Amino acid sequence: MNDLVEPFVAEARELIQAATDDLLALEAAPGDGAAVNRVFRGFHTLKGSVGLFDWPPLLAVLHAAEESLSAARAGARAVDPGLIDLCLETLDAVARCTEAIAGSGDLPAGFSGEAARLVARHGGPSAPPEPGPASAPEAGPVPDWATAFAAASGDAAAGLARVAVRYRPRADCFFAGDDPLGLVRRLPGLTALDLAPAEPWPAPDLADVFACNLVVTLLTTDSREAVDEVFRLVRDQATIVTLPAASAAAPSDEPAGEPAAAPRSLRVDAARIDDLAALVGELVVARNGLAHLAARAGEAGAEAGFARALRETDARLGRLAGALHREVGALRLLPLERIFRRFARPVREIARGLGKEVALTTAGGGTGADRAVVEGLFEPLLHVIRNAVDHGIEPAGERRRAGKPEAGRIALTAERRGGTITVSVADDGRGIDPERVRRRARERGLLPPERLAAMDEAALLDLIFAPGFSTAERVGDLSGRGVGLDAVRTALARLGGRVAVETRAGAGTTFRLVLPPTVALSRLLLVEAGGETYGLPIEAVTGIVRVARDRLSALGSGRATILRGRTVPVIGLAARLGLPAGAPAADATLVVLAGGIAVEVERVRGHLDTAVRPPSGLLAALPDVAGTTVLGDGRVLVVLDPSALEEGER
Repeated sequence: MNDLVEPFVAEARELIQAATDDLLALEAAPGDGAAVNRVFRGFHTLKGSVGLFDWPPLLAVLHAAEESLSAARAGARAVDPGLIDLCLETLDAVARCTEAIAGSGDLPAGFSGEAARLVARHGGPSAPPEPGPASAPEAGPVPDWATAFAAASGDAAAGLARVAVRYRPRADCFFAGDDPLGLVRRLPGLTALDLAPAEPWPAPDLADVFACNLVVTLLTTDSREAVDEVFRLVRDQATIVTLPAASAAAPSDEPAGEPAAAPRSLRVDAARIDDLAALVGELVVARNGLAHLAARAGEAGAEAGFARALRETDARLGRLAGALHREVGALRLLPLERIFRRFARPVREIARGLGKEVALTTAGGGTGADRAVVEGLFEPLLHVIRNAVDHGIEPAGERRRAGKPEAGRIALTAERRGGTITVSVADDGRGIDPERVRRRARERGLLPPERLAAMDEAALLDLIFAPGFSTAERVGDLSGRGVGLDAVRTALARLGGRVAVETRAGAGTTFRLVLPPTVALSRLLLVEAGGETYGLPIEAVTGIVRVARDRLSALGSGRATILRGRTVPVIGLAARLGLPAGAPAADATLVVLAGGIAVEVERVRGHLDTAVRPPSGLLAALPDVAGTTVLGDGRVLVVLDPSALEEGER
């Protein structure tokens, strides 16, 4: 990809998604004039981006769509499902072209035929007049208007001019983002200019100040290529004529044309950010090594001045490393909204294909997540949402009989919980019947019958993530192939996350995708249990208290205590992790978590700022592990997942 195509591809992807969102909003409110304008501007901006390159079929498609939407804005064409479907199909074609351009730098083979069919369906001409190689100087006589204007402009202007232009902007050009006089100013070789009304001016009290009523005629010494470039986006509104060489005595040192505009944004290669993040992580580990040396120097009775200076240096290095890592982490963070907004279109298409009506709502899209999480989360979320539309939401007749609205609802939400990100997909459908899961598992031979018979509801629900499992009665485009929720669990495992499901018969199902901290600088509380040191994210800790053991009471199969007038469940960390507990102290040290439980530890060892990495290998299979990091003495510190500890206590 060259230097121009690469930013085009990135911008086109964003514009296509924004236009899709606006079209779906317009479908929900066909009479919303502001929504029509947003859709029109989206296509106009896309057309402008494509106009910078020599891709006539793609430009023709976008021009035809723009004309359809212009007619809709003027009230000459109805905003109906047919127009929405056609515009969405157009965006699909543009998206395929964009991906082909990203891979090969050119449109896909055979696109011209598809473009012609789309243009015809929009009801427009085959294509707007194209600049570039097709805009060669005209053979034959110069039009009368150009000859007359050159003659009226004086010998000096006519003798130097190379090109004549007559430009009649559309009346609504301002709403399309066009600036007629701004285009004229981009011609540094302008020698003559005439502005005239396109139609007689109405009375002042009847004039529409937002309508353009101009015909622009000009002569310029700029080259034909430079003029074509200036008027490329409004080529259907401008007539450009190359004057005969006899009347053009252009100087040899012609103006080079307008310099390229300064870039509006900086796009950084993701691989460079990844490398920078890895380097900063190593810096943090090195800083922890210095902290370890500083502690040893003080313990060994070294000179007080040396130990103090070493600690001050360590503190300064820690501040610098923390600031640097926060900056790098901010570069990697992306809002989950970037993938949330991509699901409205699939939900619409899947629901229509199944004859259902489904409304998708989102919340928490502003929650920031690491780029790797945002990019890796789309596919598993798509599987879950497709499953909700296909299996969860009932047909309209069944919903009516159950006393539900005919339109099903799916809520997609994101939130931070104790240092993790939880993304939930909740539907108000029929729910999952555990007995049906048991029956299908028996039919498919997933487990021995006696083992299936002994399973409780939670274990049965977990079977829906087994490879090859499906409750569909027949194989279709979406169901029955045994591929889906097992792919969700596999994809989340690659991200270091997990998935859980909750369901109520007749009330719906909720899938919760829990993602651990990614490579980021975290502040950990160091605690000891069973003679081992573990880390807990400090943002998940609400307090540390010491209570007399006689204040710990039995509660069911566990223990609890009263803190600030509330009953708080208490779990022993050593017992939870399967470690031998040491001799109990007179008072219990409790770390209170934001979720409302307390964790008993042997002692608190302080805090640590460090880079936490997702668990891998055997650790990835442990439910309570959120990640790992390296201590200053080279030992691996296991970071616990507070939300997993809380769920285990429920």
